Parts: sequence; structure tokens; C-alpha cells
Amino acid sequence: MSNIANKVVKNYLIDMDGVLVKGNTVIPGANQFIERLIEKKCKFLVLTNNPKFTPEDLSHLLKVHKLDIPYTNIFTSAMAVGTFLKMQKPNGTAYVLGESGLTTAIHQAGYVITEYNPDYVILGESSNFNFDQITKAVRLIRNGARFIATNPDPLGPTESGIVPACGAMASLIEKATGRSPFYIGKPNPFMMRSAMNYLGVHSENTVIIGDRMDTDIVAGVQTGVETILVLTGVTKIEDVEKYPYRPTKIVNSVEEIIP
Repeated sequence: MSNIANKVVKNYLIDMDGVLVKGNTVIPGANQFIERLIEKKCKFLVLTNNPKFTPEDLSHLLKVHKLDIPYTNIFTSAMAVGTFLKMQKPNGTAYVLGESGLTTAIHQAGYVITEYNPDYVILGESSNFNFDQITKAVRLIRNGARFIATNPDPLGPTESGIVPACGAMASLIEKATGRSPFYIGKPNPFMMRSAMNYLGVHSENTVIIGDRMDTDIVAGVQTGVETILVLTGVTKIEDVEKYPYRPTKIVNSVEEIIP
């Protein structure tokens, strides 16, 4: 596939897992792509459904693995959850299943984290969920707490292969409670709009780059932005025809994208 160049300077929302990194490995060409964006003075955000880390922690982690992205250029599904909570029910309470990136964003939204009669049960990502936590969440939801999940991804890519993600755990809780979660992250257009507001840009001049047809690309289609599918993550070229929508462009990796 040939390199892609844009005549007009665009703004970029760039998925992280499967686009810039896979597990702890930087995808070839990712550093050079970020350098090109900075050189062209493009506004951009690394937009991730992964709520585990704060932007500061994620920036440091990426830097350790030789990908230099300032924390101000990172927007997570946890941050979108915080925005949603402040809009919907300021100064509320929540029971949270997740790691520091999610709990920090919820505290920054003015929320108290508690297991006693919370307004919301909020599910994120973790490799350390236990049965007691899931049981508590199920009981709270059945008793009336609203159910939010950071992202619907059932699977996520790592260096060693695909692993279960937030959407898979949400399905378990939904089955036990009969209550469907409200997903904040991609493909919810709320995540996209929140990111564009954070960046101060508009949809007509914005491109989303992602590795998943079912989250990144459909989010772009629903928000009305240009979409580029990279083939370094979950979706393979043979999968594209299964969907009723198509990306604007398909490339092997971000190495081929010239802003």
C-alpha cells in the first residue's frame, strides 16, 4: 500500500494499543509518525479506551519504551468517564472496579469512591479482578446503582496475544444483573466529542486512526470524521468486508501515513 499524504493540515485522534504500541513494544514507524505530526504542527491526541493509567503515568510508560508523547497529548476513556459524571450528576458517589487511571479521573471529577449505596458502579480494566469485587458490583447494581463501563472492547492486543478486556467482564455483570452498562469509551460518540473538545478542534478537520473496525472506525463514522484503519492490531484486512461501513483509508501501519 502506498504512503498517504494530506494536503490540508489535519487534527489526529490516534488509538494507542495496536496502532502505536502492542503490549510493551513500539510498532515500527510510530515514533517517526509522531515526529511528523509535531513537525507539521498538527494537533493530536493519543486516544485510548484503556483506562488503567493516568495520562502522566502512561506518558512515562511510553517514554520508557522509547515512544515520547507528552501527557497533555493523551486522552483516556477514564477521562471521558470523569467528564460524563460531572455533566450528569456532579459531586456523586461511585463503586469502582479498575486501576489508578480510573480512580484518579473519578476523584478529579469530584466523586467519592465508596461501596455504600453509590450512585454508580463503574467498571474499567484490570488484570486483578476478584470474585468478591464482582459480587459486590452485581449486588449494588441489582439494588439500584447505575452501571457504567469504560469501554466495550471484549479483547485487547498484547505482546503475547489477545486477552479479555472490559467488554467481556461487563457481559458477565450484565448477565447476572439484567442491566446493560452504558459504555463511555469508543465507539460512543461522547468519547470522540469529549476528545475533540479537549483538543479544541472540529470534526470536519479531524482524522481518527485505529486498529479496530468495531470501536475506532465506527466511532469515527458516527462522529463524522475521516477514518484510517491500520492493520497492526485486532482487525485484519479480510475482516473489513464483514462490516456495513468502511474506513476512509486502509494502511499497513502508521509508518505509511504522511500528515
